[in-house]
Amino acid sequence: MRRREENKNIALIGFSATGKTVVAQKIAELLNWTFIDTDDEIVKLSGKAIPEIFKQDGEDKFRRLESQVLKQACRQEHAVIATGGGAIIDPKNQHLLLRTSVVVCLEARPEIAYQRLLHDTLYSKNPVVRPLLAGDNPLERIKQLKAKRQLYYAMADWTVHTDNLTVDEVGREVIRGWQLTNQGKRSAEADLACRVQTPTANYPVFVGWGILDKLAVRMKTVGLSGTANVISDEAVFQIYGSKVKKILEKSGFAANSFVVSPGETSKNISQAVRIYDYLIKRRTERNDFIVALGGGMIGDLAGFVAATFLRGVSWLQVPTSLIAMTDASIGGKVAVDHPKGKNLIGAFYHPRLVLADVKTLTTLPARELTSGWAEVIKHGLILDAGLLKLLEDNVTDLVKLKPDITSKVIARSATIKCRVVSEDEKETGIRTVLNYGHTVAHGLEAATDYGRFLHGEAVAIGMMAAARLSHRLKLLSKKIVDRQRIILQRFGLPIDCSGVSVDDVLAAMEMDKKVRGKAIRWVLLEDIGQVIIRSNVPEKDVLTVLREVIRP
Repeated sequence: MRRREENKNIALIGFSATGKTVVAQKIAELLNWTFIDTDDEIVKLSGKAIPEIFKQDGEDKFRRLESQVLKQACRQEHAVIATGGGAIIDPKNQHLLLRTSVVVCLEARPEIAYQRLLHDTLYSKNPVVRPLLAGDNPLERIKQLKAKRQLYYAMADWTVHTDNLTVDEVGREVIRGWQLTNQGKRSAEADLACRVQTPTANYPVFVGWGILDKLAVRMKTVGLSGTANVISDEAVFQIYGSKVKKILEKSGFAANSFVVSPGETSKNISQAVRIYDYLIKRRTERNDFIVALGGGMIGDLAGFVAATFLRGVSWLQVPTSLIAMTDASIGGKVAVDHPKGKNLIGAFYHPRLVLADVKTLTTLPARELTSGWAEVIKHGLILDAGLLKLLEDNVTDLVKLKPDITSKVIARSATIKCRVVSEDEKETGIRTVLNYGHTVAHGLEAATDYGRFLHGEAVAIGMMAAARLSHRLKLLSKKIVDRQRIILQRFGLPIDCSGVSVDDVLAAMEMDKKVRGKAIRWVLLEDIGQVIIRSNVPEKDVLTVLREVIRP
């Protein structure tokens, strides 16, 4: 996704009778900007009053018109947009407003909103019975509907309580919020690599050298509060656990921690239950949250716990491995392993933010660091020829973790993952291409009880199998197969292995979650940046390729 630049508009959201229209007009006058009222635009577009649209065409029709005029309004620059009370409920409208505008919520207590609506109805030159005032007990209806929408109003960049303020005072507060928010966003997005934006989630991914100290500030920016429960493994926690807890506590967060043994063998349902027991003992509530501090295993495990404890608590990712920074921490795939297969028990559950301090890679064991380059190389192979060239031209500096080039490459790789996830949240389309190399990789991991290969090592071998299979099926030239092999070897990654049962690998592959209709969906390469998905690959070709990358 593209970065969010300085916001070009101001959009007012909030419940009915909070003064959005009159305040927007006042702000437009003060700033000499364009005033747009989406309700007025809907009336112009439909030729009907809004109550008539609801009565004759239904609310669905109204919401479609609302989204249409909102898109047109957000294409403007220097516009003050007054939105309808329910516009913010649609996730697409949310994303559009956040991407193009400083979003300010005008608040009012239900009793105040009721009195204002009643006054407008009684004293308007053209009185119209507002739908909220129809029927018995309108105040109770207002309370219920406002409470239901409050979660959506909370996504605003700035909130102004209008109960005891004049229109001029509210206008000045909105302008102050617009100025401060833009300043804050420029600062907050200094290390922003990308933003995941899906129908169910909208969160930033920060990548930079030495940015761990900014963790608490980033957390407050996305509205996190309550107690932080840091989940980590022993190796990572020994290095960064105390530092992270101090950063959080210094900013006013209470911080607890739970530590597991390193390695994929900790990613199981029994370990998740132990974390549940810890959270229950600590009386964890829904407004508390989980901090996943570590590599991909910790992200998967902590995210799975977050998705399932109390039917879902907030969480964030602080990846400390290369493979997690560029791939595993982004996209909301959380899971634990089953003896029959990797990640068979899981969910899609997005974090509130991802913060990747590239400097933490300097304490990563050499083998772990090497393993991580497999996912970065994968991104270049399947989606970004420019990234692959950047990797080929800078192998020495990247292996040495030179700050500037390493941060640049990791941010670019993370951006690729962000873009794919944003386009295909639940892996029903383009996101499947990210599984290049993973079919064989997961088979290797499961066949060796997750104890022999690091994930990136298995992925590297899996990518060689996929490339060889692509060539065998006459999809890919030998030149590209060799180019892939060379870049993997230059980064110190394996291209084959021995001592593993091909039959066991094949059996594990057939249990993989990517199997559809009993057929394995292969992600294959046609050229750099061009992939194809095939489910009709002959088993004899698969066996031939497996025996090429898994030697006796």
